[in-house]
Amino acid sequence: MTLTLSVMTCLGLSLGPRTSVQLGTIPKPTLWADPGSVIAQFSPMALRCQGPLETVKYHLDGIPWHRQNPLEPGAKAKFHNPSMGFHAAGQYHRYYETPAGWSEPSDPMELVVTGVSRKPSLLTPQGPVVAHGGSLTQQCRSDVDYDRFALYKDQGVNLLQGSGQKFQAGLSQANFTLSPVSHSYGGPYRCYGVHNLSCEWSAPSDPLDILIAGQIPARPSLSVQPGPRVASGEKVTLRCQSWHHVDTLFLTKEGAAHPPLRLKSKYQSYRDQAKFPMSPVTSAQSGTYQCYSRISSYPYLLSDPSYPLKLVVSGASGSPSPPPTGPTPAPA
Repeated sequence: MTLTLSVMTCLGLSLGPRTSVQLGTIPKPTLWADPGSVIAQFSPMALRCQGPLETVKYHLDGIPWHRQNPLEPGAKAKFHNPSMGFHAAGQYHRYYETPAGWSEPSDPMELVVTGVSRKPSLLTPQGPVVAHGGSLTQQCRSDVDYDRFALYKDQGVNLLQGSGQKFQAGLSQANFTLSPVSHSYGGPYRCYGVHNLSCEWSAPSDPLDILIAGQIPARPSLSVQPGPRVASGEKVTLRCQSWHHVDTLFLTKEGAAHPPLRLKSKYQSYRDQAKFPMSPVTSAQSGTYQCYSRISSYPYLLSDPSYPLKLVVSGASGSPSPPPTGPTPAPA
């Protein structure tokens, strides 16, 4: 499955009276938004248009836009808005004029303005590390009763949308499943909440970084000190190491939805390695661990995982806590 850009139609919007033009059979122009069609409130943006070289004038439906004349080189035009407000959200068309008359309208462009309401949360129940060829499900949730949700990757380059499922009054959620996963699916994702009949979206969720495993030929190894069976309260260290030169090492626990811990590798004893201390351990930290390696030139691609290591902590259970804790995460 390939992520593609799609747009929610903003039904019921009126962008002001259309200037009367006599449309002919001249081919339609190309219309696009810069930097994109989803814009944060009060941010600058521009609509750009390209027609044939004989174009003498462009017209853009909507407020506060206007005709542009003279044109930029190559018969291009730019309609600039220095501060996008909610009133500018909606659907736009553009036409151009030649000595032979007016063109057909461009394909419609939907402009969405974000920041109108509280941001939702974005998570993945399976955890953010996904094997190449596997399946990834992301959940966008909110305590605001949104009708729809939109999922974006790479700052709005790609979009999926889904209907909100109502669980109880004021709570809604949408699931987005991507399968099969390839290297291009790695990266930061955000989601938005949307009410029907509106091009005004919520603020974006906090970013969720998705990491694709099996893309770097540097499978690391994972070991534990003092051993895989320890008593509650003991000090435990998990060590991840690689014979290949890598920049960062990641540690995950099977079944955990939280982001993996990561540390910058240190070169020692002919290996790049990182130590993840867990102190003191509780039975909540029992489980199966694996580690991954990464090189900085591919920030969202990881190696195959190390062989799994099962840690057994005996004794009374402490308060549940995400394992392990201690090291400061390395920058992405």
